[in-house]
Amino acid sequence: MLERLFSLFQGDAGDKELTASDPRVSAAALMFHVMDADGERREEERTVLRNSLAETYGLGGETLDEVLRAGEKADREAVDLYAFTSVIRRELDERARATFIELLWEVVFADGLMHELEDNTVWRISELIGVSGRERVLLRSEVAGRHGVSLTG
Repeated sequence: MLERLFSLFQGDAGDKELTASDPRVSAAALMFHVMDADGERREEERTVLRNSLAETYGLGGETLDEVLRAGEKADREAVDLYAFTSVIRRELDERARATFIELLWEVVFADGLMHELEDNTVWRISELIGVSGRERVLLRSEVAGRHGVSLTG
């Protein structure tokens, strides 16, 4: 399951300028978009974003920093999510896309809170990359539980 994710993201960032057509950059851009959805950028969220990209996609050092810079820039310049979600949908299989949604939930719950705009943003991304509503809600509950966040009341 994660082998496909890992193999897609093992390219060398130093070979060329990174753009949103690189799945690593698209993933980072969507993670930045979720992190910023509530209008507050918290250090806990940035740490989870950085660690998630590093661990899941086998990035480190300067390559990780370049992917983060390119993803943040791409998100800042984007007019919609399609440029990123189309890459993720095309490059990842169904299980890997669900795993990606799980990573987005990790960013959301990193600060111990879930703002409705973060929830809505993950919902939109899930729909665009073909992850079912049922799977998205299950993943949200699992990640919230790991972070000790109650989703009721």
